[in-house]
Amino acid sequence: MKNYSRQREAILSVISSTDTHPTADWIYTEVRKLIPNISLGTVYRNLADLRQSGMVLSVDVGDGKEHFDYDTSPHLHLSCKACGKIIDARLKSDPIASLSEDYGFVPEIPVYVVRGYCAACKSNSLNPQ
Repeated sequence: MKNYSRQREAILSVISSTDTHPTADWIYTEVRKLIPNISLGTVYRNLADLRQSGMVLSVDVGDGKEHFDYDTSPHLHLSCKACGKIIDARLKSDPIASLSEDYGFVPEIPVYVVRGYCAACKSNSLNPQ
């Protein structure tokens, strides 16, 4: 990880202050409230560094956008196909860790995404099934 910077600290602060799994554009908009002259490129570079260092997770929920998560502990991301909401769901144990133990495989930080319909969308008949 690179040295401390005010920009990186602001980006981490913004990501850690939400549980909405924000996109880079949303993070950029929020960080500009703290550092008005920050560039989108600076935000993207810092997000790449934070992801590479394992300080944040990159979550692909299939909507064509990269989402970020400050919580790097093993957990599921439940992604609603109707409204786009991403919900964190705690795991009682990490299934990849136990498989890794059995096969001697060392995984990177696992990101689990389950796509479906949240309770609100299912009850609002947005589910086409």
